[in-house]
Amino acid sequence: MKEVSLADTGGLSRRLEVAVPATEVDQEVQQRLKRLSRTARLKGFRPGKAPLAVISKQFGEQVRAEVVNELMRTSFAQAVNERNLRPAAGPRIEPIALGPASDLKYAAHFEVLPEIKVNPPEELAVERPSATVTDADVDAMIENMRQQRPVFTPVQRPARDTDRVRLDYRALIGGKPFEGAELSDVRVVLGTRQAMPELEEGLKGVTAGEQRTIDVVFPQSHPNRQIAGQSAELHLSIKAVEEQSLPQVDEEFFRAYGVEQGGLEEMRAEVRASMERELAEVIRGRVRVQVLDALCRHNTVDLPQALVEQQVQQLQIDTARRMGVRDVNRLPAREAFLEPARRRVALGLLVGHIVQAQGITVDRERVQARVAELVESYPNPEEARRAYQQNQDAMRQIESAVLEDQVVGWLLERARITERPMTFAELTGFGRHEHEHEHEHDHQHDPEPAAGGTHEQQEADGT
Repeated sequence: MKEVSLADTGGLSRRLEVAVPATEVDQEVQQRLKRLSRTARLKGFRPGKAPLAVISKQFGEQVRAEVVNELMRTSFAQAVNERNLRPAAGPRIEPIALGPASDLKYAAHFEVLPEIKVNPPEELAVERPSATVTDADVDAMIENMRQQRPVFTPVQRPARDTDRVRLDYRALIGGKPFEGAELSDVRVVLGTRQAMPELEEGLKGVTAGEQRTIDVVFPQSHPNRQIAGQSAELHLSIKAVEEQSLPQVDEEFFRAYGVEQGGLEEMRAEVRASMERELAEVIRGRVRVQVLDALCRHNTVDLPQALVEQQVQQLQIDTARRMGVRDVNRLPAREAFLEPARRRVALGLLVGHIVQAQGITVDRERVQARVAELVESYPNPEEARRAYQQNQDAMRQIESAVLEDQVVGWLLERARITERPMTFAELTGFGRHEHEHEHEHDHQHDPEPAAGGTHEQQEADGT
């Protein structure tokens, strides 16, 4: 007969003390040793013929440790089930007595999930943006698309801002070349600040066929650590100065964006459809954030610290992975992730409560639609779909996201919603940052990267 005592140690923390009689432990140990004796192979004995005393001497300690671990696990699960406890995470076990001559005693420290009460969703206030894609928005988008595909034409005049200069160069540090010091067909668009300041300044006013020598200091962030921060002499050979102009909105322009037939009318229709999809997605995202934020604000939840810590660690790992950091000792500081982690835990508990209280079940059609969205960009969507469906963790994450969407829908049906008229530009930020991508196409025909780093880095840094 197990003895169990439960203590509330403050907040959501609990201490469960369990005692398992020594006779029960010994009985299980002996049964396992007997089973082991039937198959054990020991030197000097035929298989299954070693005496129990020899088996016990050889394997007794190991078997007892296995039995103790399993009895702690099963007795804890039984104890929390009998007392209708809901642990938020696995327990921290504190051994009290583990010796062979005494009862097995241990204390399990853990947190329980909080009792949750969700206030009426009718109290939630949500502001839903409303906007339409106008003809002027389509015009602006097509103009932006023109700016992203400028045409460069050689000119016989000194280079000025917005011109593209094509050049070869040789770099010397201390009068000597180094690995990756020579580059050909480097392209720099003046005025974009993509190259080192000294290089861009040194290219102003150059003409095709000109030779120049300039002094530069490679940035500390240069990918080639051997030359980072070093002063160098660049010997420039100017191949061409090219004037920038915008392409005509003609058949060639349409084909560049995948419109083979229908001309300008079809182009405008496709652009409008794409903008409307983007607009709908932005509105959905904004409304979703508002609903979930309002849900958190209007419902206070006691948060198990163990769940918060799990989320902090997950956010640290996700951020480090995006930054390319693989060393676990170099994870970003945890403090920055505390509030996002607390929000995640609170939302998870609240959404889970609503799902259970309202009997919401996952919509299988939505799950399949979500999988279809995820795999549509893969070279072989059908193969990717099968891979997703065979990955239980991935499918659980997708189902969880769909359930959350369903809860958001349930809340929106009941919340107080007001419409806020806005423009496409206000909602999407269109027109605010497009200049940052104006010359991205300049890299499309770059030569293979040299030893100093990728060509994009070389073009920006001048190596």
